[in-house]
Amino acid sequence: MASAAENPAEYIQHHLTNLTFGQHPDGTWGLAHTAEEAAAMGFNAIHVDSMLWSVVTGLVFFFLFRTAAKKATAGVPGPLQNFVELIVDFIDDTTRTIFNYQNSLIAPMALTIFVWVWLMNFMDLIPVDWIPTLAAMMGVHYMKVVPSTDPNVTMAMAFSVFGLILFFSIKEKGLGGFLGELAFHPFPKWLAPVNLILEGVTLIAKPLSLGLRLFGNMYAGEMIFVLIALLFTGGVAYGLLGGLLQWGWAMFHVLIISLQAFIFAVLTVVYMAQAHEVDEEH
Repeated sequence: MASAAENPAEYIQHHLTNLTFGQHPDGTWGLAHTAEEAAAMGFNAIHVDSMLWSVVTGLVFFFLFRTAAKKATAGVPGPLQNFVELIVDFIDDTTRTIFNYQNSLIAPMALTIFVWVWLMNFMDLIPVDWIPTLAAMMGVHYMKVVPSTDPNVTMAMAFSVFGLILFFSIKEKGLGGFLGELAFHPFPKWLAPVNLILEGVTLIAKPLSLGLRLFGNMYAGEMIFVLIALLFTGGVAYGLLGGLLQWGWAMFHVLIISLQAFIFAVLTVVYMAQAHEVDEEH
């Protein structure tokens, strides 16, 4: 926080820079020690912190639900079983409402997306200086702890869903049926080039909207938390205001992180339903 008081711009940049491992301009490989070094690595780099916290939250999800499943009882359920059953029933009911086809993959996938994205978003509620300060004490220069504020993570998930959209579209409709939907809708067949442009844009917009929506909302939330943290360096009055704003924004942010996880999961189910929908006319 001392550095924040001395140079707010550097403080903000520090909190928005990933711990990056990649190839330096001189050809050597290693961690970037400045934001400029990280930017210079370009595509020959990996955001170590995003990968780390994605895996950590995924493991939390796995062990939490696995523990609940192993301890599940037909008698009086415990708090953990109640909590897990509530989430499973909620996602299952939502999926059944949207997806009216036979595919045992869709509901578990929606559950995984919802819980995993929620856990990644939840990391935004941890005070912004706690983990980075602890990392700095161990000699780690940068540490972003919210994977969903990294477009590499959100777009990777979005394009994974996009791959499933293409797979099930071709599997259920055949390659000809899938291409027919792109070329012969919504205008007559003689306008196939126009149809391909319109439907191609619509198709590509699915992963882009999924990934960028999640990234944009979570990045904005993280930025607000960082800006609020700067108030604590301005004296007692600003510190009290910062504490009030921090709690207020955190309570509101609980709704945002839950809504963004739900939207990602629901849109995935909607896109899967569209992939299974066969248009007999084409």
